[in-house]
Amino acid sequence: PRTEPVLQSTLFGSTIRAEMMNGLKLLSISIPPYTFRGENARLVCSYDLESEKLYSVSWYKDNEEFYKYVPSSDRSQHSYQVEGIEVDHHNSNSQKVILKHVTLDSAGLYKCEVSAEAPSFLSVKGKGYMEVIALPNGEPMITSEEKVYATGDILALNCTSSWSFPPARITWFINGIKVKSVSEMMVTQRDLVSTISSLRLEIGPDHLTEGRIDVRCESLVETSERATEHLQDLRQTHVFVQGRGSLSSPCLPLLMAALITRRILTMD
Repeated sequence: PRTEPVLQSTLFGSTIRAEMMNGLKLLSISIPPYTFRGENARLVCSYDLESEKLYSVSWYKDNEEFYKYVPSSDRSQHSYQVEGIEVDHHNSNSQKVILKHVTLDSAGLYKCEVSAEAPSFLSVKGKGYMEVIALPNGEPMITSEEKVYATGDILALNCTSSWSFPPARITWFINGIKVKSVSEMMVTQRDLVSTISSLRLEIGPDHLTEGRIDVRCESLVETSERATEHLQDLRQTHVFVQGRGSLSSPCLPLLMAALITRRILTMD
């Protein structure tokens, strides 16, 4: 038979599903596993024509064609209106497409299809998924109505993440120990999301260390499980809540320290 088995491998964090035919071969397809909102994305489709003559290269997002390269045409590059897609024609060609200023609507499944001319009319294709990330522009904010607490009081705090997409996941720590929130809600504004998490805790004698409580709120924005190159943007804010009657230090302001950690994990 003319069609060989379907191949599956990984390159630059993108899953490749490439077909190989006698004469025309798709060598690789590179789709970035994620791109930051506002940046450009580079999609690459590498192929070997061998003895064939190229008829066209077509690109699709979620099965909608947005770019076509036809070398025999007077105007070799053609683009079609698809939501979230703006092609940079000047820097695109038969083997790569540059997407300008990607938006959250640019996320999706991208497919490249290479077709040969007559008489074979052979066609090969490959695909990969791209996510679009909007990182928060600041650290989570911890707020409270009270400044000073005593044993038996209810520690009531809110932690609000900065606007992002996907939504941040919030985790609370009291004196370095993870604790559960009592409620969580999400607020949306222009496609971005802010997560608000509420903590309620009755203060016991063991909570006050040297007259104060160390509270930490972490917000985590990360790529989905489908991404083979995993991004984690971790931001944390520390608050030291003063215990009533302590002489160790005066009442401390809520916001004491902030730390941002960004990790990129390549998954096998």
